[in-house]
This record gives sequence, C-alpha cells and structure tokens, in this order.
Amino acid sequence: MSAEANPQLALRPMLPGEAPLLAEIFRASIMGLTQDEYEEEQQEAWAAAANDEAAFAKTLADHTTIVATMGGAPVGFGSLEADGKVGFLYVHPAAVERGVGTLLADALEKIAGGRGAETLSVDASDSAYDFFSKRGYAAQQRNSVQCGEEWLSNTTMKKTLPGPETVQ
Repeated sequence: MSAEANPQLALRPMLPGEAPLLAEIFRASIMGLTQDEYEEEQQEAWAAAANDEAAFAKTLADHTTIVATMGGAPVGFGSLEADGKVGFLYVHPAAVERGVGTLLADALEKIAGGRGAETLSVDASDSAYDFFSKRGYAAQQRNSVQCGEEWLSNTTMKKTLPGPETVQ
C-alpha cells in the first residue's frame, strides 16, 4: 500500500504549447469556483484575461509555471513570479478537494524558499482567501483591481517561509 494520498497526482514543468489548455483550466476555475464571491460579469471579465492566448502564454513562460496532473492529465497550475509572489494558482473544478491546490502551493513555497525568498506573497481572490489563510498567509491589504469594465476585490497576503536549515 502506498503512503501517497493520491498516487495519480503529480507535478511537472509547463510544457511548450500548453498555454491554451492552461487557459481553459484558468477559465473553468474562475467560472466554476468563484460564483459565491463574484458576480457573473466580474467572473467573465476576470476569465477574459486568458482570451489573448499569446499574451497569456508569454506571462506563464515569464513565470516559473508548474502543472499538476491527475492520471497524466493537467488539472491545475501554479506560477511563481520573479519577485517572490504567487502569480497563478488555479485548479479545475472537477479536481477540487483532491489535494491539487495544496500540492501546487507546497511546491511554489519550496521553489521560492530554495531561491532564497524569506516570504511569499499572493493577491488572493475572495474565493481563495481561506485556502491561503489556512496555509499561514496573513492579510496585508485589500485591493480593488480593474478587469475590463469590472472591479474585483482581492487581498494581498504574505507568508514567512522557513529559513534554510543551519548545520551545527
């Protein structure tokens, strides 16, 4: 018996040409998981950020982007910006509550820590606030962000990462 919670769950770097698929996960996550906190017009404006697939692909390529797979199929992705900030963390609605978000967040925190970051920040949507709060992220400030004609609220949150182990 394996000690893994879900042996079919894995991580890998984003592959070339994969941005259109990740754009679909991005849109599905927004439209399927944020309806309790955001109006439909807000969701549509937010999801439209992936409509320019070339720009979306460039943003993902400019970040350190990792993909979570379940049974080999992509079900979520996360990215780390150069300045120690989570750029994206999205999970397809069909894969929610299966450890995908936790796996991605753990990996992004380890990558940031491995690069010497002492803290990691995220602009968490109202839908993701509790997820990040339970992981030890503390609210720093509320933000209003314009997406097209709509305004969306989020919260900048920050977590102190564990320091490098010192050898005695």
